[in-house]
Amino acid sequence: MTRYERIPEPSEAGNYPDDEIDLRELFTIVWAGKWIIILSTLLFAVCGVAYALYKQDIYQANALLAPAEGDSGSRLGGQLGSLASLAGVNIGEDSSSNTVIAKEVLQSRAFLADFIRHHKLEAPLMATEVWNMRQKEWVYDREIYNPETGEWGTDEDGESLQPTNWDLVKTFRENHLNVSENKDNGMITISVKSLSPVAAKQWTEWLVRDINEHMRAQDVEEAEASISYLEAKLNETNIAGMQQVFYQLVESETRTVMLANAQREYVFKTIDPAVVPQEKSEPKRALIAIIATLLGGMLGVFIVFILSFLKGGKPEGGAEVGV
Repeated sequence: MTRYERIPEPSEAGNYPDDEIDLRELFTIVWAGKWIIILSTLLFAVCGVAYALYKQDIYQANALLAPAEGDSGSRLGGQLGSLASLAGVNIGEDSSSNTVIAKEVLQSRAFLADFIRHHKLEAPLMATEVWNMRQKEWVYDREIYNPETGEWGTDEDGESLQPTNWDLVKTFRENHLNVSENKDNGMITISVKSLSPVAAKQWTEWLVRDINEHMRAQDVEEAEASISYLEAKLNETNIAGMQQVFYQLVESETRTVMLANAQREYVFKTIDPAVVPQEKSEPKRALIAIIATLLGGMLGVFIVFILSFLKGGKPEGGAEVGV
C-alpha cells in the first residue's frame, strides 16, 4: 500500500515569532521602563516651561493697505504710445504694476538699509535686551552699545560690534518684517514684530510712509527728466505736428508731477492703520510646554526600546516573544 505523506498546510508549517509583533510584549517593555519614560517626560516638560517663561513677549502691529488709484496708467492716448517710448517716457505703467514694484522695493536691501539708517534703528535692532514697559524705553546691552555716548563695543579681537547694512537688513527681514498679499482682492498687509508694542506700531507707520515717499520721489524724478528731454527736443524741431506731440507729452509728464506731489498716499492707501498692540503675538507658551512634554515622552519610549533591544529583545522578567 502506497503511503502518501501529508504536506502540512501553510498555517501548520510553523510559527515565526520573530516576524510577529506581540502587543503584550511591547506593553511589558514600556511598563518595565516606565520610570525612564516618566523622568524623560518630566525633564522635557520642566525645560519647556522654563524656556517658554524665559522667552520675552513679542508684539506685532499690522497695517492693511490697498493699491492707490491714480492716473499714471492713462497719461497718454494710444496714438502717442510709440513716440513716447522712443522719447523715453513711460506711458504704459499702470497702478497694478506700480504696486508690485513698490512691494518688492519695500523688501529690498537698499530700501531697508536706508530706512534703518534714516530712523536710527541700528541700536534698537541689534543691541537691546528688553523693552521697559513702565518707562517706555529700551534697555540696552552695554557690552554691545552705550546709549549715552552712542559708541559700539568691541569683541575679544578688538573688532567693532557696530552692525553692517547686511546685518541690519538680515535681522530686520528675519525677525521683524513680514509683507503678505491677499491674492483674491489684492490687499497688502505689512506686519512688524518687536519687543516694544510702541516700536512695532511706529515702525509699521514709518514703512508705509517711506515707501510712498520713495515711489513718489522716483516717479517725480523720472517725469522731470522726461520733461527736460522733451523740451530739448521741442526746441530742435520746426515741424508743427511734432511740436504738438511734444507739447502733449510734456503736459502729460507735468500732470504726473502735479498728481504725485498732491497725493499723500501715492502707491499704498491705508485701509486699516497700525495701532499699538495690546496683546502679545509670541511666544505661545502653552504650545511650547505641550510640545516639549510630548517630545520628552516619545524620547523616553525610544530609549526604553533601545535598551530592551540591547538586552536581547526581552525586558527583565518579560514574557516570551510570540504565541
